Amino acid sequence: MNIRFWGVRGSLPAPITPERVKSKISAIIEQITPEDIINAECRERFLAELPPWLFGTVGGNSPCVTVDFGDAKECIIFDCGTGIREFGMSQIKDGRNSAQYYIFLSHFHWDHIQGLPFFGPGYNPSVAMNFYTPFENIEKLLSGQMVGPYFPIGLDAMGARKTFNQLTGKVNVAGKTVSYKRMNHPGGSYAYCVNDNGKRIIYSTDTELTSDDFQKTEENVSFFKNADMIIIDCQYTLGEAIEKYNWGHSAFSLAVDFAANWGIKRMVMFHHDPSYDDHKLYGILQSARWYLERMNIKGIELTLAYEGLEISI
Repeated sequence: MNIRFWGVRGSLPAPITPERVKSKISAIIEQITPEDIINAECRERFLAELPPWLFGTVGGNSPCVTVDFGDAKECIIFDCGTGIREFGMSQIKDGRNSAQYYIFLSHFHWDHIQGLPFFGPGYNPSVAMNFYTPFENIEKLLSGQMVGPYFPIGLDAMGARKTFNQLTGKVNVAGKTVSYKRMNHPGGSYAYCVNDNGKRIIYSTDTELTSDDFQKTEENVSFFKNADMIIIDCQYTLGEAIEKYNWGHSAFSLAVDFAANWGIKRMVMFHHDPSYDDHKLYGILQSARWYLERMNIKGIELTLAYEGLEISI
């Protein structure tokens, strides 16, 4: 399975500001020495040694994650945040016509659907878009954001072949099994697990973890135990999670405890707060790694989700 991140922010898109760009440039200039600019090789080495929060950006698009299996014609998409626009442009650039997209929606809050009207392949009649979620009235809910005066065209203007599938159990798509589980979030949100010949990845955005999620119930064991990777909501620090109790998001430290509880091998920190800049986000990653060491938790690889990140399982 090849997993790629196209949008990683939560709540709303958060493009990098001119002030933050200037701050990055200023910080880089302060570190340059004459030896760093002798030739192209020195310059490349200098850039490569910069911390990631300076040389690059986490990105500002709202959630969209894709999973493919080496077949250019079939792809699973998790959520239609603004990141799906970037994914769509890449598909058009690669000339991928007649593709089958299996789109799993965690829920219908704006940050998870607002990119759909800008998904270029959705206007191609040779493309198929197959929507899945346990929620009812999928077509009605998606159409609701594409009506006047909010949007100039309706969902029917997207000429791709569309199906709307309300999940009532596991489903097989692209030869893989996808299961789901309702998580704690205002209005509800669903986590998904993709099983590819025993390799399992979980997408669990917009999740406020509770003690119930740690219980060794049959449902929890079947869904979470020993997964190869989980993409999980880590929007808050612990202090913010306490302050914003019942807002529907988790603290990074609790997510680490959760991954350890279930023996999950890799945890990707996702759904970043729109107010956090790159420096703070990488600081949170370091804090999470420190927490792993402090708690003597072994066997978990921590990764910060950023636009363009690719992981193969």
